[in-house]
Amino acid sequence: MLLAVAIFVATLVLVIWQPKGLGIRWSALAGAGVALATGVVQFSDVPTVWDLVWNATLTFVAVIIICSILDEAGFFEWAALHVARWGRGNGSRLFNLIVVLGAAIAAVFANDGAALTLTPIVFQMIVALKFSPKAAFALVIATGFIADTTSLPFIVSNLVNIVIADYFGIGFARYALVMVPVALVSLVASLVVLRLFFRRSIPGPYDVTALGAPADAVRDRLTFRAGAVVLVVLLVGYFVADPLGMPVAVVAAVGALVISLVAARQPRALFRRIASAPEAVLVGRRTTSTTSPADADDAATVRGGGGTAGPLIDVWSVVKSAPWQIVLFSLGMYLVVYGLRNQGLTDQLGQVFAGIAEHGNVATATGTGFLVAAMSSVMNNMPTALISALGIDAAGTGGLTEQMMAYASIIGADLGPKITPIGSLATLLWLSVLDRKGMHIGWRTYFRVGIVLTVPVLAVTLLALAGWLTLLGA
Repeated sequence: MLLAVAIFVATLVLVIWQPKGLGIRWSALAGAGVALATGVVQFSDVPTVWDLVWNATLTFVAVIIICSILDEAGFFEWAALHVARWGRGNGSRLFNLIVVLGAAIAAVFANDGAALTLTPIVFQMIVALKFSPKAAFALVIATGFIADTTSLPFIVSNLVNIVIADYFGIGFARYALVMVPVALVSLVASLVVLRLFFRRSIPGPYDVTALGAPADAVRDRLTFRAGAVVLVVLLVGYFVADPLGMPVAVVAAVGALVISLVAARQPRALFRRIASAPEAVLVGRRTTSTTSPADADDAATVRGGGGTAGPLIDVWSVVKSAPWQIVLFSLGMYLVVYGLRNQGLTDQLGQVFAGIAEHGNVATATGTGFLVAAMSSVMNNMPTALISALGIDAAGTGGLTEQMMAYASIIGADLGPKITPIGSLATLLWLSVLDRKGMHIGWRTYFRVGIVLTVPVLAVTLLALAGWLTLLGA
């Protein structure tokens, strides 16, 4: 058991630290290699682990490709500019609308897509509207925070949602029935907490005329229109595929293929990027923007708007920059986690979960959720998702209690990462993107803000789950 724990800790440290730019997939695969070589896991475990992760990782890649292509087409800038105009010069209303927009994007394009796509656009808006540093900090934190706290409503809204839902055989429709109302509660709670925390920093009046027209943000109109259709078809497809037993990865992959073919309808030269600080259409000029980090090896690159008239999306570049490394990372990391299960550690965690379950539904939901959130904040939500699933399974409670634990662990793994910077790889990347744009948020500052914002939202969301799922029944 000590060897399994040592391998897990060493792998996790390398994944988070990334010494000398070491890719997360190599760290995870190295940990898996050591686990295999030492007998902590067996080669017969590889197919089992692959069966646990393939649907989640391939769905995530497909959703990020769709998100990136729509971002290239100007979809998210168009949406952000409309939101800014709906604010009608009222900074308080703008704050609310940006939070709601972030929640909508997170629901459909996952938390990573929401944080990494919307944050640069909000940042550009801040520059264009000349908001104060305090207001800028509030808007940026709100954008990053809401991407995770509202990544609950659908299985595809967060990678860990798929991992845990697949493990317990939760279908798309059943998941949505339980979690959509809970996600709405989380959205309201997040907005209230954010407004209270930043009550002295929320922007004042602003000049709408400093922003460009939404229509000017659209670079590729055919892809833009096709994207709207694809999104509707995707949501319908998820529900239709559910009773047929079709994995969500298949639906997402079809959506990614269709939007890619539309965007790549003509041969194009390589779409070159300008590395200098962008001025986007938000200030009324058509130039190039990018959120691509230096270490694109370990992150989904979500691109910004800009360009000239006509289709200019380099689809091959978007596909190549998709987070393919997450497939190898998930397989390697989860093999390491499976070693903990083989050595009996998750059985011990199962005893803890079983003890929590003896005290009723409210205690089950809150106890499980806070425990998983704490684990996610300390050791990242990716390995925590599988560890918690294995532990809940080992608890052997079954029925409504097991369902309560499964959904609570999803909430904990989605919200818990907001407590610390290492809670998710997306947060580390998000901080890196902000740092390159001149807004440095130190780890101490992040933790001080993150724990104050997260704990009350987590508590309210878990209580909503306990009430709603008890009403629905098993």
